[in-house]
Amino acid sequence: MKNKGIAKHYYLMLLPGYIWLVMFSIVPIFGILIAFQDYQPVRGVLGSEWIGLENFKYMFTLSDSKIIFFNTILIAVMKIVANLIVPVAFALLLHELRLAIFKRWIQTLVYLPHFLSWVILSGIIIDVFSYTGPINNMLSIFGVEPILFMGKPALFPFLVVGSDVWKEFGFNTIIYLAALTGINPSLYEAAALDGANRWQRLKHVTLPGIGPTVFLLLILSLGSVLNAGFDQIFNLYNPLVYSTGDIIDTWVYREGLLNLQYGLATSVGLLKSVVGFILIIVSYYLANRFTNYRIF
Repeated sequence: MKNKGIAKHYYLMLLPGYIWLVMFSIVPIFGILIAFQDYQPVRGVLGSEWIGLENFKYMFTLSDSKIIFFNTILIAVMKIVANLIVPVAFALLLHELRLAIFKRWIQTLVYLPHFLSWVILSGIIIDVFSYTGPINNMLSIFGVEPILFMGKPALFPFLVVGSDVWKEFGFNTIIYLAALTGINPSLYEAAALDGANRWQRLKHVTLPGIGPTVFLLLILSLGSVLNAGFDQIFNLYNPLVYSTGDIIDTWVYREGLLNLQYGLATSVGLLKSVVGFILIIVSYYLANRFTNYRIF
């Protein structure tokens, strides 16, 4: 009886979470019907005309659809690659430091941007790269004409990827530092006794030691190929860079909420969700197949 009473309290603790899950994750699924309707807000979901797959057919006839899918995949893949290479390289460099105090200070500094929202960071980035900002002021010293960084379509994807790496690489470094601490120190001692220098120990001991972790995170990141970062791009982009900076999420926001194309925007968002779900399944299958990683 006592155990039942304790279990009852646990269920009560879980109740707010279940209510939140139902209200914001399960009930909104009903809105998927809008993707197959000529949705009219005054008629509601049950009263709007059913048009089947017409929204999906119309979506693929739009030139914008090709642009947003291409931009989304390109930016997402660039982020995956950059957020893999930079944290690994930084973790290796940080691991080689011998001064513990210096190492902690550096780790704290690079970890700090992770806690700031894109609303704050975007304002900083826009000011830094503005026409009269410090970057252009520095370039003017060398005789370079001011560059409109935030208004050049060719530069915008690289600014997005670079700022995302700056924000997140400190947090991602923690994972690889944890993997580095799991390498048996006797392996380094054995390599040193065999005459291996620091570079050879890095190549033959360190990299193979963190290899499974790197490969696992790379596989799991496949599920986010269609997530290029709405918060970041929404706060950074402008009409001048729509050709290279507009992604699925920002386009759905504009078409659905600003242009009132509810059915079209919902169909694009639904397609993205279905493809993303398939990619997540594939990524976890590959993770289980090659690294023996399982959720359950």
